[in-house]
This record gives sequence, structure tokens and C-alpha cells, in this order.
Amino acid sequence: MLCFRRRIQINARRSPKGGEVRAVLEDDFHHFRVALIHHNGIVEKISAEAPRHPFSACPEASAALAGLVGMVLNPIANSVSRHTDASLQCTHMFDLAGLAIALAARGHDYRGYEIEVPRYKNGETQARLARDDGLQLKWDIHNSCILSPAPYTGVSIREGMARWALSTLPADESEAALVLRRCAIISLGRNKDIDQEVHARPSGRCYAQQPERAQQAIRIVGSTWDFSERRWALCQDDSEWLQRFSG
Repeated sequence: MLCFRRRIQINARRSPKGGEVRAVLEDDFHHFRVALIHHNGIVEKISAEAPRHPFSACPEASAALAGLVGMVLNPIANSVSRHTDASLQCTHMFDLAGLAIALAARGHDYRGYEIEVPRYKNGETQARLARDDGLQLKWDIHNSCILSPAPYTGVSIREGMARWALSTLPADESEAALVLRRCAIISLGRNKDIDQEVHARPSGRCYAQQPERAQQAIRIVGSTWDFSERRWALCQDDSEWLQRFSG
């Protein structure tokens, strides 16, 4: 079965007054790493790597994460969007940074997500998520609307979902819901040959798509990989990096 897949793994190490977090994300289109150091509840340093990315400008977005330095650790991953402008960031590095900061704020040592979204057929799919603590989500989706189960019935994955999830769901579940929502949207890219796009679109939605750099953000042909039958290969090259804490 043709299927979009994403894996997220986050490791944390704590010290008496701070700690360090290392986070990785890999899917059909992306492979990113984010590392951060925090001290006395504040983000002190943050960096990112882009082993595989869709546009030539994507790695440059790592510098934009510096906008999160000085942020107070917050257990709500989406809180990063209140600290700096998300549209000037790489969407996926930024999401990963938010998850890493949230894990540090909660004082946990690990978080892992497995997501799969079968290719949409006639506008329909079932998006699925499993988390390391046993939480599972399964949404039947038609176009941009979640059909089931409750309480997600009737919620749009494109408009207003972050606000709805953060105000309606338990905090721990809202994080997972927004992780799955991101994948349900970007998995639509598997329904077309994105290598035919010469450069990023000047939509202003992320770092590479800012109008002033979109035409110079050249498509990396061949950067889309198929993990339909190779879930085991996701983040396969990240094990050592995830344990490479400083100090």
C-alpha cells in the first residue's frame, strides 16, 4: 500500500539547572535535526541540520531558529509560534524545535511519534498516529474535513484546527493531533510529481517560500523518498546523533 510516513524521535538529558535536547524528523520529503541547550528554564542555544530537504534554501533556515533563544520553556509545543514569526522559519524545523522545547519543559527523557497516511483516493484517507506512551489517533478524512471519530468530527485540517485543538483537547493530546494534522496535509504532495516544480512557490508560508528568495530556492530533484514498505528505514542514520550530547 502506498503510504506517506513520518517518524519523530526526541531525546533529552537533564542537569541540575538545565539540560540538552536532540530531536530528529524524517518523512518522504524531509530529514531534519534540531539540538538545543536550556538553562534555568530558558532556551540558551539552538541549532539545526538538514540531511535531506526539498529546496536548496532549506538549510539556511536553521539560522532563523535563533529567534527562539531566550524563550521560556513551555510544555505546549505550539507556543514557539508566539515567540517568533513561523512564516520566516522552515515549517518542519520549527515544529521539531517546538516539540523539543515542550519535552524539556515537561522534564521527560524521550518522545517518539510514528505517523502514516495512505495515499488519498477520491479525496479520502485514514491518517494514523502512534506515540511511544501508547496514545493512538486514527482519523477518517475526506478532502480537508475529519469525518470521524469524535471529538474530531467536522474539524478542518486546514483552517482553525490549532486554535480548536489547543482550546478543546487535553494538552498532551493536542500536541499529537497537531503532529498528525501536519502530516495529513503535507502527505498530499505524494499525489503529484513535485520534482516538476523548478523552485519554491512565493507563498510566504515558510522560509524558502518567502517572495524574496523563492526563485532562488531550487527544487532538489530526487529528494523525495518512498517509505511505504520501509518504515524501518526512517531515522535509521540518526541513532548515534541522538545520543551525542555535549559535555
